[in-house]
Amino acid sequence: MAEGHRVAAPEGARAYIVSPADGATVSNPVTIVFGLEGMGIAPAGTEVENTGHHHLLINTDPSTLDLEYSLPATDQIVHFGGGQTQVTKELPAGTHTLQLLLGDWSHVPHDPPVMSDTITITVN
Repeated sequence: MAEGHRVAAPEGARAYIVSPADGATVSNPVTIVFGLEGMGIAPAGTEVENTGHHHLLINTDPSTLDLEYSLPATDQIVHFGGGQTQVTKELPAGTHTLQLLLGDWSHVPHDPPVMSDTITITVN
């Protein structure tokens, strides 16, 4: 598929953060566990219907992203193209927002986006 063409998401598909809980105070390293309903996980580059892979948005407002194109890989947009469903990560002390955004085989968000609610954690 060409850039700018988004794969349809199945109705009712949703991503969510299993842990930590919204509002939690945690210590480093922080383990973040990803959840997904209504779709399957497949590594980046694997084009299979109703699948995708996670991207973790750290302190990033998704409204600032162009969801028509592949998500950039940055310190704030972490790709899990291997199909990972959790990460253990060092985060700076302070308050952080975390959100999951599923991407298709080419890192482009689905239409509509399969995105978790935003949670806020404090790292001490």
